Amino acid sequence: MNTSRVLALALGLAIVACATGSAKATRFSVGVQGGLRAGFGVEGNAMVKDFAQGFPMALRLAAGYSRREAGNAADARRIFINDATNGTPEERAWLWDVRFDFIYDFGWSSSADIFVTGGVRYAAFTANFKFIGGNEDFDVTSNQWGLGVGMEGYFKITSHLDFVLGGGVDYYFAATLKGHDTEYNPDGDHVNPRDDYTYDEADDAINQLTWEPRALIGIAYSFGN
Repeated sequence: MNTSRVLALALGLAIVACATGSAKATRFSVGVQGGLRAGFGVEGNAMVKDFAQGFPMALRLAAGYSRREAGNAADARRIFINDATNGTPEERAWLWDVRFDFIYDFGWSSSADIFVTGGVRYAAFTANFKFIGGNEDFDVTSNQWGLGVGMEGYFKITSHLDFVLGGGVDYYFAATLKGHDTEYNPDGDHVNPRDDYTYDEADDAINQLTWEPRALIGIAYSFGN
C-alpha cells in the first residue's frame, strides 16, 4: 500500500474543500500521531472542518504503519506449509492501514477541543515466518475491513499547533488468510487446504486483526481561521 499516495489524496481533497467552501470558515489541519494502534506504530492524517454550511462534523483521512506479533510459527507452518519441525523460528508482522473518520465536537471543554470519532478502516496485514536452518521463509497475509470509534483531545500549544491525545477501539472483520499456495476463507471455501485444517485453526495461528485498542499521542497543525 502506497501511503504517500493516500496522504497526497487526503491533502488534495482537503484543499478542494477549502477552495470551494467559505475561506473565512473552513479549517484544515494535518497531524502525526504514534502509539498503540493494532500494535505499535505511527500515522499521518489530514482533516477538514466547517467546509459545508450546516454540516456538523469534520472529515479526516489517515494512513499508518504498525508492527505487531505474527502468531504461532509452528502452527502456521503446519497449517500453511508442511509438518516439518526443523529450524529455529523467527517471526515478525506488520500492517499498512487507511482510516476514514467522521469527527464531532461536543464542546465539553472550554480549554480544549474534545472530539468523538467514528468511521471505516482498511488494513493490509502481513505475518512473516522464517525457520533458520529449516529452509522455510513464508508470508501469511490478509486484507481486512473494519469499524472504529474513539475520543480525542486537542490542546492548544500555539494558535495553530495542538497537542493531541486520543484513544478508542477498532473492530476488524474476519478475512481470507493466504500463505504459500493455501487460502483459508471464513465461509469454508478454502484453496489447497492442508489436511483437515479449518479457518478457525488458521485464524488462531495467525495474529490478524480483531478487536484492537488505540492509545495515541501526537501533534496537529491547523491552517485557515
